[in-house]
Amino acid sequence: MISRLSLIFVSLFASVSAFADGAPAAQPPGTGAMLVPFIAMFGIMYLFMIRPQQKKMKEQQNMLNLLKEGDEVLTASGILGTVKGIADRMVTLEIDKNVNLRVLKTQVAHVVKGGMPDKLA
Repeated sequence: MISRLSLIFVSLFASVSAFADGAPAAQPPGTGAMLVPFIAMFGIMYLFMIRPQQKKMKEQQNMLNLLKEGDEVLTASGILGTVKGIADRMVTLEIDKNVNLRVLKTQVAHVVKGGMPDKLA
């Protein structure tokens, strides 16, 4: 067993050293061959990271544009309230009777219809 294994190693070493002595030096890959993996990586990143984030931002902006008085909303900080007024960048929320809170419109995370959304509960 050992002699057979040593014979394999010796023949492998001889073939590798013979190839290295007489073979010309390997050429580095061209610019086009190096560019293909980078383009593929960018394409994968676009499909799995950039595109879904853009879609989510568009849905959030659409939700903010459709916001109206009387909607029950959840802010990014977890405050539930009813929209009492909408300005250009601010939203006035009533969180209890005669308790109003002004928050940035961008901090409204969800419009709550009929209780908490299933994905948040």
